[in-house]
Amino acid sequence: MHSVAAKAVFFALLVSLLGGCGLLPDQKDETAGWSAEKLYTEAKDAMNDGAYDKAIKNFEKLEARYPYGRYAQQAQLEIAYAYYKQQEPASAVTACDRFIRLHPNHPNVDYAYFLKGLANFGEDLGILAKLSMQDLSERDPKAARDSFDAFKELVVKFPDSKYAEDARARMNYLTNTLAQHHVHVARYYYKRGAYIASINRAQTALKNYPGSPANEQALYVVMKSYESLGMKDLRDDTERVLRKNFPKSELFAQGLDQPDPWWKLW
Repeated sequence: MHSVAAKAVFFALLVSLLGGCGLLPDQKDETAGWSAEKLYTEAKDAMNDGAYDKAIKNFEKLEARYPYGRYAQQAQLEIAYAYYKQQEPASAVTACDRFIRLHPNHPNVDYAYFLKGLANFGEDLGILAKLSMQDLSERDPKAARDSFDAFKELVVKFPDSKYAEDARARMNYLTNTLAQHHVHVARYYYKRGAYIASINRAQTALKNYPGSPANEQALYVVMKSYESLGMKDLRDDTERVLRKNFPKSELFAQGLDQPDPWWKLW
């Protein structure tokens, strides 16, 4: 018994000493008692300062303490934006989806769709991607497809939204990106002698993304694959289509080695 009591006293003394030295966390919440307006203002200030973690915590406290009213709804949107700025696209998309589900008729729900598209769009690729000048079409196309779908939903549901024009421009860019992704795969197959697979991939780009700049390369890959297979008639038919749609194409002279990919023009 004496041993147990001694251990209890020792533990209490240790906790007291650690607390006095500041080694234990202070459980006091400085935001206790703050109004919804003050929580929102402090969170916005943190956001403007780039302190996104702090902003998110204060917005979450606001929503938990004052779940009803305009501040709580706006906080949900702000949380999504903070995650986007912090380059956490998955969390940003989740927050956008939550807002859309809870407030389908909110005046700013069009912004939630736009932000969801932006989060997947990957506009800020990060320092490593910028240094490597990575082509978006060479990455996993899932994010591009998800981004396209979000922008499409925006322009279909809210064609007059102030974000619609930007969304349409990004949809056009993403169409090119997705088409170019198929061309990359088609070229990969072609270089390895898998000509049938190369033709199938290039034709997917032509069928699903008509009018894309990538169609020029897609047609050329199809033409060269037919040539390698000894299918002269199909090769000639493809060449006629290529020359008709791209009369000034430099592919005949340069081949598939293009000096400046189209995506750098964005």
